[in-house]
Amino acid sequence: MEILIDSANLESIRDLNDLYPIDGVTTNPTIVVKEKRTFLPLLKEIQSIIGEEKMLFAQVLGEKAEDMVKEASYLNKEINGNFYVKIPVTDEGIKAIKLLKLQGIKTLATTIYTPLQAFIAAKAGAEYVAPYVNRIDNLAGNGVQVVSDIIKIFEHHHLPCKVLAASFKNTQQVHHVCLEGAHGVTAAPEIIKSFTAHPSTETNVRQFMNEWKSFYGESSNSIIKKN
Repeated sequence: MEILIDSANLESIRDLNDLYPIDGVTTNPTIVVKEKRTFLPLLKEIQSIIGEEKMLFAQVLGEKAEDMVKEASYLNKEINGNFYVKIPVTDEGIKAIKLLKLQGIKTLATTIYTPLQAFIAAKAGAEYVAPYVNRIDNLAGNGVQVVSDIIKIFEHHHLPCKVLAASFKNTQQVHHVCLEGAHGVTAAPEIIKSFTAHPSTETNVRQFMNEWKSFYGESSNSIIKKN
């Protein structure tokens, strides 16, 4: 399963990419605006951090399919490597996904709230769909169930599209979509950091260190000397 950072903050991306087995970065207009940076140079700097083999996603802003295709083609030309264009699942967005598929430009269908939206996007040629788990929950829906239903539809109809679950409030939501078979998750830096956080782990590590020091009187980096 793929783990992506949902952020355009260079410091956070650099930190997480160094620490964890990250597969890429997703951005959206809101995330980019927060950084108060020029758009294209920011994307290129993100890619310089993660490398061209890892996935990078950026979203178009046009409302008409023709405008989306123009923007997507420009971004795809400017950004090398494993790049995907995010397209919203409006009627015009679905048309754009079809056109971009013919051009060999990889897309992710975003703003997914229902399984049928995901189905149509996959049929149109999207490589990924991104259901908004927490936003669905906030609308009195069940985001995890939507992810599960999309996966079942794709499996039953042999659609090669992957489900990249997005919009998380907590790690429990991530845990549940993992159990349902999501192909990947994209989450904010603070959510990803909480994947490994547990107070008992920290307590155990301190205990091990204190017991070592009480006997050897040295820190753990001297373990090679002890052998």
